[in-house]
Amino acid sequence: MSHGIELRNITKRYGSNARAPLAVKGISFEVPAGTLTTILGPSGCGKTTTLRMIAGLESPTSGTILMGGRDVTTLGPAERNVSMMFQSYALFPHMNVIENVGYGLRMSGLRKPEAAARAREALRGVGLVDFDQRLPSELSGGQQQRVALARALVLEPAVLLFDEPLSNLDARLRREMREEIRNLQQRLQLTVAYVTHDQSEALAVSDQIIVMDHGVIAQQGTPEQLYGHPTSEFVAGFMGEAMVFPALAQPDGRVELGPLTLTPRYDVAPGFVKVAVRPEAWLIGAAIGLPATLRKAAYLGSFYEYAFDTALGPVFVVSSDLTRPLAAGAQTTLSLASHGVSVVPVAL
Repeated sequence: MSHGIELRNITKRYGSNARAPLAVKGISFEVPAGTLTTILGPSGCGKTTTLRMIAGLESPTSGTILMGGRDVTTLGPAERNVSMMFQSYALFPHMNVIENVGYGLRMSGLRKPEAAARAREALRGVGLVDFDQRLPSELSGGQQQRVALARALVLEPAVLLFDEPLSNLDARLRREMREEIRNLQQRLQLTVAYVTHDQSEALAVSDQIIVMDHGVIAQQGTPEQLYGHPTSEFVAGFMGEAMVFPALAQPDGRVELGPLTLTPRYDVAPGFVKVAVRPEAWLIGAAIGLPATLRKAAYLGSFYEYAFDTALGPVFVVSSDLTRPLAAGAQTTLSLASHGVSVVPVAL
């Protein structure tokens, strides 16, 4: 692991009642040093509670947390050498930019001129030069986020934690800032744990993704593994809007999905299975395929979104073919590409 972050059988129950439900249920994972791991999942899955336990803001009910090979389970935030960037940025409104960034250094005993010099260098690192005297109220949302990032980085933490850091930004700024965070993480070789509910954000920034569901880890792996080979219906549906259909796996390895037949890239036991199909995996207008009637079409600039009625039920399709748009009521056929299709076991 190269002494990054390690959680061993961590549980968390709020309150003293032993019968109270667990918010986190015995999870174990590692964040190797110098890498970025995203904890991903819907609201209430336990991801933020997990991050707060890594930060030392919450104590686990049981289990062990290690950082740099050291047991920090019972240590407070100040003893862990971590910095955390919150969703709200938490900038001091009465302090200017340079004072906000240097606040942690001043609290640790550094003299004002040295703290200001280090804060100025951190601001340069996130692309904010000549903003020293501005107040947070004079900054855009993206600029405030860069100030919060500089404040976290200036402390030179062993571990940097992000809790939904981009959720308050518009789409363009989200894209810019996730690239900024990823570039900084790779350039400085930071060990980062990052919490979000946004799948595209997780895919864009992560070395490893941990998908949580109701306090447990549903699946963990690289972005490519989770998107291309989900191991459950929940992960398939959560990672990229896949639609899931019942199917039948034959002894010869083929899987029958209505009139369509596919050959999985990995072994599948014979019997009833589910097939997860991502919107971009459908091909429109095949000579032989699934008969479909277009119910609704939406133009989104670089692609069309189509809603079809089929014998399998409603089918959602994303098509980048802008030259031959379909109109509502059109009759066509659908087939499957080799990508974006996964066979997952039926949940018991």
